[in-house]
Amino acid sequence: MSARILLVDDERIALRNLQHVLTREGHRITATQSGVHALDLLHAQPFDLVLTDLRMDRVDGMQLLRRCKAQYPDIEVIMLTGYATLESAVEAMKEGAFHYIAKPFRLDEVRQTVAEALEKIRLKRENRALREQLDAYRGRVPIITRDGGMQRLLDMSRQVAPTGCNVLITGESGTGKELFARYVHAQGTHPDGPFLAINCGAFNEELLANELFGHARGAFTGAVGKTGLLEAAHGGSLFLDEVTEMSPAMQVKLLRAIQEKEVLPLGSTRPVRVDVRFIAASNRNMKDWVADGRFRQDLYYRLNVVNLHIPPLSQRREDIPLLAQHFLERAAPVMGKAVRDLSADALALLKAYDFPGNVRELENIIERGVALCQGDTLETAHLPDDLRDLSIRAFRRRDGKVIPLEEQEKDYILWVLAEAHGNQTLAAQLLGIDRVSLWRKLKKYGEEKG
Repeated sequence: MSARILLVDDERIALRNLQHVLTREGHRITATQSGVHALDLLHAQPFDLVLTDLRMDRVDGMQLLRRCKAQYPDIEVIMLTGYATLESAVEAMKEGAFHYIAKPFRLDEVRQTVAEALEKIRLKRENRALREQLDAYRGRVPIITRDGGMQRLLDMSRQVAPTGCNVLITGESGTGKELFARYVHAQGTHPDGPFLAINCGAFNEELLANELFGHARGAFTGAVGKTGLLEAAHGGSLFLDEVTEMSPAMQVKLLRAIQEKEVLPLGSTRPVRVDVRFIAASNRNMKDWVADGRFRQDLYYRLNVVNLHIPPLSQRREDIPLLAQHFLERAAPVMGKAVRDLSADALALLKAYDFPGNVRELENIIERGVALCQGDTLETAHLPDDLRDLSIRAFRRRDGKVIPLEEQEKDYILWVLAEAHGNQTLAAQLLGIDRVSLWRKLKKYGEEKG
């Protein structure tokens, strides 16, 4: 990044050399030989970084450092001195100096230190921006995203919510289907009504029927009566997660409840009227299940009045930093940790990962990292080993279907070519094939550039 840098040194030659080197690096430099003048400059204009000599008349480098940290905490300060001692170095670092360089310094050392300081500044600003966006999203919607496709889903949810129509939410496991269901309910005409959820795959047929429809007192030996979820959700919403796991018999019972708007508890002769919005979800390709006869077509159409298909996290990578920061800020206080930020390298690894477990997997990874972190920044060392091993790729379904071998091969070859920085000879060696074979495959895929 190009930065605004203030140079302060009462040695004219040293000041001139620093100004020349850092100007050539593309930075905007303001230089002065006076600590007093430096204080005036800090007050008059913004700076990203200060490089200051330690020993100067009237106002020295330590005073400049303390003033910066007190009044301009976002400015990083690098100390320069020809009188380096362990005591002065320790004092400078305790006061918040980014680094301490002894004179005579090497210009390469200065360049490297400046680059590292600016990277820290960039990361702090990025994290602050993420926190500001999170604050904005928290006040507006419970679903954190900056992805255009997700924003369109939110818009559609807001439009259909007041109608009371049934909604079918599809997408891979861990994408946030229940969160969308709660959002639809909250945007509806009865947001204060009950929102009840059940995982249809967690019960056998008998238990699921009992949970949904309930039973009357005396319906079987020892029965004391139970209100089913359909009746309990009256005036609100019932979320049927993994609805495709219902048995055919249960699908018939659910269809009747939706059509007749009434339920008959086991052992009762008196039906109960219910006014419930049904929100169903599945990670299956439901059209295939209907075509195969595993899910009733009439029930599918009853539930699929509006379909919201949530894309996997790998297709909305710009959400990864935002979600990671959100999960970090939620986990840290619960665990009693002081972690506030993610390092640039950690974010880069997360953004490169395919997340077969989607948002739920990202949440688990961040919680693990926070648990292991002892400082205020989550680093790559706190991430799982498989994220740090970039040779591990996640293979996933696409629209509920297994991707053909040819497409997987193409993706893998292009990934290896990218790892080889476009060097086809090296890529061929890594793939264990000759260069001509690689060229033929790239030509077949339309990826050969010459």
